[in-house]
Amino acid sequence: MIVKTYEISGPCAFVPSRIADTRGWFAETFRHDLFARHCGDAAFVQDNESCSLAAGTVRGLHYQRPPHAQGKLVRCTAGAIMDVAVDIRAGSSTYGHWIAETLTPDNGTQLWIPPGFAHGFCTLLPDTVVAYKVTDYYCAECDLGMRWNDPALAIDWPQLANPASLSPKDRAQPLLCERPAHFFFEELAACA
Repeated sequence: MIVKTYEISGPCAFVPSRIADTRGWFAETFRHDLFARHCGDAAFVQDNESCSLAAGTVRGLHYQRPPHAQGKLVRCTAGAIMDVAVDIRAGSSTYGHWIAETLTPDNGTQLWIPPGFAHGFCTLLPDTVVAYKVTDYYCAECDLGMRWNDPALAIDWPQLANPASLSPKDRAQPLLCERPAHFFFEELAACA
C-alpha cells in the first residue's frame, strides 16, 4: 500500500496495491500497523455509508467538535467523488487551507481526515456510494459544519457541483469565520 501525504499535515491517502489475475484482483484495504505509523493509533467505532443518486451532489462541509470529534477514513465503493478536507485547527499555518482527492472503486484510494478538519465531497458520477469509518460515534449536539462554497476557502469544486443538491442543513451552514474555534493546532499536535 502506498501512503500519500500532503503539504497540510494530518490527512493521508492510502492507495492499495492490487494483485490481479484473470478472475479480478485482491487488495488489502486497511492495515492497522501502517495506519498507526502514519496517522496515529485511531480506533474506529462506527461505519457510515451514503448513496447519492445524481452527479454533482454536494455533501458537507461537516465535522464533529470535541468531546466527540471524529477522524474519518473515507472510500468510494461505487461511482466517484472529489473528496475534500479543510484544516480548521486554530493556530495551524494551514488554517483554512484544503486538500482534495478523487476517490473511485477503480483506484481504491482512501482518504484519512483527522479530527480538526471539515469534510465534504462532490459526486462525479450518478449512483455514488461513499463508505467511511469514524473514530467516535455520531453526536447531534457536536455535529457542525460550514458553507461548502465559503469564498475564504476558495475550494476548486468541479463544474458539475450543484448547489440545489445541498441538504437544508448544508444550505444554512455559516462561513468558517463565523464559527468559533473548536480545534487548536498545538493541542492536537501534542496528542499525535
